[in-house]
Amino acid sequence: MGIKILAFAGSTREASFNKQLVRIAAKAAEQAGAEVTLIDLRDFPMPLYDGDLEAESGIPEHGKRFKESLKSHHGFLIASPEYNSSITAVLKNAIDWASRPEPDEPPLVAYSDKFAALMSASPGALGGLRSLGTVRSILQNIGVHVIPNQIAISRANEAFNPDGNLKDPKQHNTVEKIAQKLVHLLNKVHG
Repeated sequence: MGIKILAFAGSTREASFNKQLVRIAAKAAEQAGAEVTLIDLRDFPMPLYDGDLEAESGIPEHGKRFKESLKSHHGFLIASPEYNSSITAVLKNAIDWASRPEPDEPPLVAYSDKFAALMSASPGALGGLRSLGTVRSILQNIGVHVIPNQIAISRANEAFNPDGNLKDPKQHNTVEKIAQKLVHLLNKVHG
């Protein structure tokens, strides 16, 4: 069985810099031998997490689909935008819904002992760095092993070529190396 990686950005915006960034990482992971599934959180619309709604109706259908996607992969490539010095509501909400157990299911089954690599891109000077600390903290607290390698691309509005690649070859190479590191680690663990 080959290594399977789920790749997504914490944005629903069509022209998201983070969607561009995670595509670079996904391609590098594929070239390193992983089977990569690139998804768009726009395709998984969910209501805001609400315990009463969960008690009444269970996990919403798109929440179940997202959770199943997480469960069926060994690791995650996540590009996190930064909104007001933190992560996006859509990313946090998706993580929260997928953390909820179904009847007769162990807690945090979509996250426990999975591995993730993080990256961000933002027009700001820090490149979304503050969001990465928050995402790292959340994921580690729910059982995900987050690799230490990460990158934050500042001035993202000027960082990409029209073809979607990064203009700076060093940054581009770093993104590829992060994805390759995740694949290498997953091969060691699951190989």
